[in-house]
Amino acid sequence: MESLKLLAPVKVNLYLHVTGRRDDGYHLVDTLIAFGGFGDEVTVEPSDGISLTIDGPFSEDLPVDDANLVVRALTRLRHETGVLQGAKVHLHKQIPLASGMGGGSSDAGAALLGAARLWKLPDGPETDQTVMEVAKSLGADVPACVYRRPCYASGIGQDLLAAPIMPRAGMVLINPGIKLSTPSVFRERRSGFTPDMADANATFDDVGALIQFLEERDNNLTNAAIRLAPAVEDVLYALNELPGCRLARMSGSGATCFALFDDLAAAEHAAAQLDHPFWWVCATEIKIPVLI
Repeated sequence: MESLKLLAPVKVNLYLHVTGRRDDGYHLVDTLIAFGGFGDEVTVEPSDGISLTIDGPFSEDLPVDDANLVVRALTRLRHETGVLQGAKVHLHKQIPLASGMGGGSSDAGAALLGAARLWKLPDGPETDQTVMEVAKSLGADVPACVYRRPCYASGIGQDLLAAPIMPRAGMVLINPGIKLSTPSVFRERRSGFTPDMADANATFDDVGALIQFLEERDNNLTNAAIRLAPAVEDVLYALNELPGCRLARMSGSGATCFALFDDLAAAEHAAAQLDHPFWWVCATEIKIPVLI
């Protein structure tokens, strides 16, 4: 096998509730996660060791050593499986950094899945469990980014429950060019806790059903993010004003916000109406990414 190329898709929190806090300070969440058809590109090739190169519009100043989740992920997977091969990874970075779209976690998730194929790890529950345990050791969002399908996440974000199949709703994503630290947003949060509202019996037969479900939920971190970065409120206003917008909301801890549309064509038409010199804008759709 010469090389594998994978999409590391954007992760979008369709809703996010903070349900409590552990004694060690970590917050507990209830969130519904979906993935888009846009993301970073991860190429994995055979090598003796583990190495990483990066290019792309958001590659500046990114580390290529074990400070990067991709390198840590493959180093730990290699150790846990005892394989002798290595992997050379090239990352084309297109997702804005510290943006609430799980870019670094998605890169690590794609690299883990690519390396498992490259190293010909056996298909089956044992390998799946090993990959997932490595993912859990790396961060709250990495397990969902290995799962790569719509899911509810609870606990600190690592306990996953399959969500219903979703319609391919169009999405417009806007990042105002501001990095928001997840810990700082959680620290700024001033409201109480919200009960878990995951619903394994929900069905999303069409975009209207999905919107109705989401309108009963929200993102508990929005107000905190706006206090730290007022531009988030400007982005939400702009999204709500777009033709065909069905719902607008912040993803994760921000600063990226998204709007849902009936389909990709409607999202692309709406995105074309936006003209802001400092905003990153992307039209995509909810989609289950192809692995290879």
